[in-house]
Amino acid sequence: MKYIGAHVSIGGGVEVSPRNALSIGADAMAIFTKNQRQWKVPPLADESVDAFTAGLAQARIAPEHVLVHDSYLINLGNPDPAKAEKALDAFIEEIRRVEALGLTLLNFHPGAHLGEGEEPCLERIAAAMRAALDATERGVLVIENTAGQGTSVGYTFGHLARLMELTGGGDRVGVCIDTCHLFASGYELRGDAFDETFADFDRQVGFSRLRGMHINDSVKECGMRVDRHAPIGKGCIGGEPFERIMGDSRFDGIPLILETPQPDLWAEEIALLRGWI
Repeated sequence: MKYIGAHVSIGGGVEVSPRNALSIGADAMAIFTKNQRQWKVPPLADESVDAFTAGLAQARIAPEHVLVHDSYLINLGNPDPAKAEKALDAFIEEIRRVEALGLTLLNFHPGAHLGEGEEPCLERIAAAMRAALDATERGVLVIENTAGQGTSVGYTFGHLARLMELTGGGDRVGVCIDTCHLFASGYELRGDAFDETFADFDRQVGFSRLRGMHINDSVKECGMRVDRHAPIGKGCIGGEPFERIMGDSRFDGIPLILETPQPDLWAEEIALLRGWI
């Protein structure tokens, strides 16, 4: 079964997010648990947690279909020791907030090497992930592939596989594939290349590791390493690859999340995707 939603607002408190998801016909959702551009925020209040849990039940969204995104400020690959420690502390707090809400999935961009090289960066990220797993109880670390912009790592299936290897690849580590990032980083999704790309993903990472997807078209062409999302079927990827995803059982059972740029189209896009199932 497919579970489709969008990254909805928490304006007014995290507890409003299930209602926002319900309003667009979603049965999955993504959220931040705090202001994503601030390092420090107050802890979640018990009243907010209780209201969030009740709201999820009312919206009929299962906790396993909520994909929390961490702060954009966090760079686990930072080569500066003090900044890396600050990032790790913030990352651990993000996981604890996920756990406090009764959720499991924390989606994150792996990081950027800032000129220090990809392999040392991957090793730093994996070390931080291991430390975060040791410091928390049940949160699942969901590595998102990147578009390959700047010095970001995570733009190849090999990078994702390497992080799995370095962290030990336990049940608390998975991946999220963003279709725009995938396309931008050079993986073709149109025509026969769809099968080749996901066969490569299965060989290097494995569908058993896929814990969520970001469903986004792309403003820019394949391989340009530009992260600019477009509405479904209105970008360079086009509708056909998304129709194939909706008809493919390998993508069942996980949150499929729109991050397309026009929230007023989300209900329409969700209906479009559901029509292709």
